Amino acid sequence: MNTAAPSTLVYDIRQSRYLNITGRCTLACSFCPKNNGSKQLHQYQLALDHQPQATEIIPLLGDVSQFSEYVFCGYGEPTLNLPTLLAVAKEIKQRGGRVRVNTDGLGNLFHRRNILPELSECVDALSVSLNAQNETLYQQHCRPKLKGSWQAVNAFIQDAPHYIAEVQVSAIDGLDGVDIHACQALVQAAGCQFKYRKLGALG
Repeated sequence: MNTAAPSTLVYDIRQSRYLNITGRCTLACSFCPKNNGSKQLHQYQLALDHQPQATEIIPLLGDVSQFSEYVFCGYGEPTLNLPTLLAVAKEIKQRGGRVRVNTDGLGNLFHRRNILPELSECVDALSVSLNAQNETLYQQHCRPKLKGSWQAVNAFIQDAPHYIAEVQVSAIDGLDGVDIHACQALVQAAGCQFKYRKLGALG
C-alpha cells in the first residue's frame, strides 16, 4: 500500500499562495533540504512526479483578492518549466493578482536566450538566490550543473532591473566562507535590493 502524501501543486504561507511547478533544478545546493533527504516544507510534500502544466495549476489559483501575491517557488527552479510559468502568471495578472518568481538566476543560461523580456510581461518581482561573493564559494555551496553559472547569475542580476520593477537578491548567512557584506555590495552595485537570509530558515 502506498502511503506517501500526494504531491502539492499549490501551498499557502502567510498571505501568499506558492506555486510548485517543477522538481528539476540547475543547482544541487549543499544546504537545500531536497539534497539532504527532505522534500517537505512545513506540512507540505513538495516532491513532484511530473512537470505540471498550466491547466493543472490554474484551477488551483483561487480568488486573487485573498492573496498578497502568488510566488513561483518549490524545491525546483521554476524557469525550467517556462511555458507553465508564463501561462499561469499571465492568468494571474489578468485576474488582477501580483506575481513573484523565486529563481536561481540561471534561466537565461539554461534556455540559451534572454527570458527576461518574456517574464517582464507577467512578473512583478524576482527573488534571486546568489549565496556567495565569488565563484569558488558559489561552486562549493551551490554546486551548479551548468558551466558558466557564476557568470550567468551575475549577468542576470545586472540585467533583471531593466525588465522587472522589483528585484531582490539574497544570500544566506551561515554558509562557510560567505561574506554577507560582500554579497550585499555586489547586489547593490547591480542595482538590486539585498535580502538577508539565515541558514536553516525556510518559508
